[in-house]
Amino acid sequence: MKLKFTHLMLAGSLCLTATVYAANGDKPVKGRTTANPPKKFIDPANMDLSVKPGDDFFEYANGGWIKQNAIPAKETRWGSFNILRQENTDRLLSLLDEVSKNPNSPKGSLKQRVGDLYASGMDSLAIEKKGYSPIKPDLQRIDKISDLNGVINELVYERMNGIGSPLFGFGVGQDSKHVDNYITQLRQGGTSLPDRDNYLKDDARSKKIQDALKTYITTLFELTGTPNDAAAKNANTVYDIEKKLASAQMSRVAMRDPNVTYNKFSVADFSKTTPHLNWVKLLPMMKVNGQDTILVGQPAFFKDIDAMLTAISVEDWKTYLKWNVLKGAASSLSSPFVNASFVYSSALSGQKVQTPRNERMSGLVDGSLGELLGQLYVEKYFTPAAKQYMIGLVNNLKVTLGDRIKRLEWMSDATKEKALRKLNAFTVKIGYPDKWEAYDGVVIDRNDYAGNLKRLSIWRYNFNVTRLGKPVDKTRWGMTPPTVNAYYNPTTNEIAFPAGILQFPFFDFKADDAVNYGGIGAVIGHEMTHGFDDQGRQYDSDGTLRDWWTKEDADKFKVRATQVENQYNAFTVLDTMHVNGKLTLGENLADLGGLNIAYEAFKKTKQGKSNTKIDGFTPDQRFFLSWAQVWRGSQRPEAAAQRILTDPHSPEQFRTNAPITNMDAWYTAFDVKPGDKMYKKPEDRIKVW
Repeated sequence: MKLKFTHLMLAGSLCLTATVYAANGDKPVKGRTTANPPKKFIDPANMDLSVKPGDDFFEYANGGWIKQNAIPAKETRWGSFNILRQENTDRLLSLLDEVSKNPNSPKGSLKQRVGDLYASGMDSLAIEKKGYSPIKPDLQRIDKISDLNGVINELVYERMNGIGSPLFGFGVGQDSKHVDNYITQLRQGGTSLPDRDNYLKDDARSKKIQDALKTYITTLFELTGTPNDAAAKNANTVYDIEKKLASAQMSRVAMRDPNVTYNKFSVADFSKTTPHLNWVKLLPMMKVNGQDTILVGQPAFFKDIDAMLTAISVEDWKTYLKWNVLKGAASSLSSPFVNASFVYSSALSGQKVQTPRNERMSGLVDGSLGELLGQLYVEKYFTPAAKQYMIGLVNNLKVTLGDRIKRLEWMSDATKEKALRKLNAFTVKIGYPDKWEAYDGVVIDRNDYAGNLKRLSIWRYNFNVTRLGKPVDKTRWGMTPPTVNAYYNPTTNEIAFPAGILQFPFFDFKADDAVNYGGIGAVIGHEMTHGFDDQGRQYDSDGTLRDWWTKEDADKFKVRATQVENQYNAFTVLDTMHVNGKLTLGENLADLGGLNIAYEAFKKTKQGKSNTKIDGFTPDQRFFLSWAQVWRGSQRPEAAAQRILTDPHSPEQFRTNAPITNMDAWYTAFDVKPGDKMYKKPEDRIKVW
């Protein structure tokens, strides 16, 4: 069972000027001045004023910007998140260029490892010269397999040696019903396409994606010397195996219930259900020792793959295992492999040109040594004042959510008491970790890119399994400091806001409160609400998966949640494809709750209590326009279609428009009347948190 974080999926240095009012009311934040005139944080040039706000608020607020900003060829979508991510990437590149130019930093130091990992990835001449030699030993080892035991041993070897995760998912994480303990966890896996439905559907779009995968498999085998006919045969073999795996997998919607994916077995008993996968023997081979129980996300899947082990020939399994090596390494080998990888991914996403190498390497360093690179980022680009402002803002929204819970008409006092207990137990993380990961033992060589990646993968595996038997480390973060996002983790009952998101359009010291509350305030409220969405509400104040609701209150919540689900089901995204209201329910509830909490908190500020216009807009109008401009952007049709299957977040226009139709204040702010396309009768407006 994979630990699930619920996050915002959001898509410059912080300025310390201009007086605005702080999260706790009318007191100015220390350190701000009015030395420079404020910029237009709500700019009419970005809007389409020919559209009535009550007909399409997303277009009204963002139409001008969208018309003026085409999606760059290297992107699959373009909007506020992408722009901020690009700015952060540029900052990281500046840091990486600086540290990588010094080959004499002390071995093992932060700057040596960060700089040399980047330098090794940028040494394209050395990478081209090696071709696919870094994976030749792996392919040769697989060639020598002669029986089923060899196949199973290879499954273990690849996992432990940073090669890949064939057939199933494995890891060590918190036991969600005993949150002070780590436990070994197994989950479904083994496929290459983003979702099981990519294999199981037979419409034209799905067939195009299936063909792209087969072409990709064929190409990679050809690049290692396999003749075309044999490579094409290998592609069919791999695809057939993966389609069987997809047929055995649970859907994303089914897995949204954390109790469905919580299945604890004794290791011995689970082994009896998979006679060819003897976990009593396999787990010690995988460095898991002394564990008598295991969590299995999808037990039926493991019964099916156990049967597949003997139903499919050893030779076909060898082909599948080679494919696992090839796809895991393709993006880090010579350019023919990288180009083939891009052709395949572009068929899924619609991306027109490949992301520049330096940007790819920046992302790789952030993903591999994120808390080393993050220290450099925070030192240069994140201020203590920003962290302090966020603390005040979080506290204000926390009080506001508490007030809203106390006023809920549909919830009993008994459940309210426990809800407030959970709210008050939230751990709040802002900016960056208090304790940085040191990546002890990771050796980075600026002349060995492939070796660096393998050593990092092996370190991650060993770090994960050696947590067994140790206290749960609740100081760890699920995102790196430059990340433009935020998250809620139910098993630690924590909300986290990396430094990367604490910038405009989410937050700016020079902005008025309406802008900051409509931006970062709604983000904070969103993550808080995740603690009480359809999944988060099933975890109690210490993160334990345990029911703390009365049946009557749970039933009343489900009625309201179903109303939200139905509202989003009605939205058409592409052709006949609709938003999946069940898959996106948690995020939609979080958007609705977060915006309501942020608005009520905003009304406590001096600006929120006034009617003074800025740039022609009232405070309330600026609040809702700020919310809308967070989501401004557009995406390619291929990316939109894929997101419908895989993404628990609704498309941006519906994230903008749907929550506000349930808020009376929006109707008043923009004089929305019956007859406007977005109008909902007051009795039909959904209220949850």
